[in-house]
Amino acid sequence: MNSRSETRSRIPAAGSIGTSPLLTPAQARQLVRHTLTALGPLRPSQVDDLLLVTSELVTNAHRHGGGVTSFGVAVGRDRVTVSVADSSGEPPRHELREELRPGGFGWPIVLRLCREVTVDTRPDGKTVHAAVAVDR
Repeated sequence: MNSRSETRSRIPAAGSIGTSPLLTPAQARQLVRHTLTALGPLRPSQVDDLLLVTSELVTNAHRHGGGVTSFGVAVGRDRVTVSVADSSGEPPRHELREELRPGGFGWPIVLRLCREVTVDTRPDGKTVHAAVAVDR
């Protein structure tokens, strides 16, 4: 993130002493809602976008990445960034489909709703950082 003023909320990896691991998309959305209350009023569509991005990233971490290993929310001047880490070093894939079948829509939704999406890969996993524009 840039050097401007930011607020960060973070849940460390599962098993950390004194903290509860993030287990569900609902818990992640609750943390984002709590973080957003400090910002003051935002447009409902911006809140909806953030909550949907949060759900999709956490769901994808569970479905494709072996579960969430850490979760964070960073508030910048004009964006809120949700960061979700998992234990898979494989970057997200966007596959074009010719046939209609369930699933595979979360990553395109994230890419569509976010101002910026980056993926940091490591030998022990990856972190997806998804920034949604906000007006404050």
